Amino acid sequence: MAEITASMVKELRERTDAPMMDCKKALNEAEGDMQTAEELLRVKFGSKAAKSAGRIAAEGIVGIHITADGKLGSMIEVNCETDFVAKNDDFKTLVANLAEMVVTQNPADVAALSTLKIGDKTVEEVRTELVGKIGEKTSLRRFVRIAAQGKLANYIHGGSKIGVLVDVTGDEALAKDLAMHVAASKPKAMDASGVAQELIDSERRVAEQKAAESGKPAEIVTKMVEGSVAKFLKEVTLLTQPFVKDDKQTVEQVLK
Repeated sequence: MAEITASMVKELRERTDAPMMDCKKALNEAEGDMQTAEELLRVKFGSKAAKSAGRIAAEGIVGIHITADGKLGSMIEVNCETDFVAKNDDFKTLVANLAEMVVTQNPADVAALSTLKIGDKTVEEVRTELVGKIGEKTSLRRFVRIAAQGKLANYIHGGSKIGVLVDVTGDEALAKDLAMHVAASKPKAMDASGVAQELIDSERRVAEQKAAESGKPAEIVTKMVEGSVAKFLKEVTLLTQPFVKDDKQTVEQVLK
């Protein structure tokens, strides 16, 4: 049997918000497999245990840079150890510079970005000096660079903890509202066709186990499972979510 460590239990609790002992029990039952353990807890606790598995514990901020014509933009995440450092002016300046460099110099990845120059120093040298100055580990985690078909709108939320870029053709005020909606509602895809199959399969397994426990006839169980999957897809796709500024309409209805 796989060894279940305290850090594994802690990670599962952060993913699901389930009680510590239930997390440990689920990990034991799943023989240490984190995804299976999460599914077991979702069967037991329902939506309470549906927090994003991709949540990052590190502190830090998101930086965004968009060209004046709105046709090209970037978003970058830079991590540090504490929220205090995330508010440091030197740290915020570095993040802003990096976001602009992603747009203007188009590095292939974080490693390539680290070799680019800020003045006469590489990004890695600047980062190392900042670590020495502020006394905390600082790391470049990830970035995206987007060329718009329409025009880019953006939204930063929660003290720069969440960043959104949306490519929209049409009303610019609505585009900004859509970016805010994405930050609040966290859609996984534009529509059902973009949702990863493993997410759908996971949701189906959870629904099957919950439906099987109902004791209802097989044909009813099948309908319950399909209904649960359909409800899941409606909740996690942008176009079918209730619009954050008018929950009487879906995003698709607002766009129309």
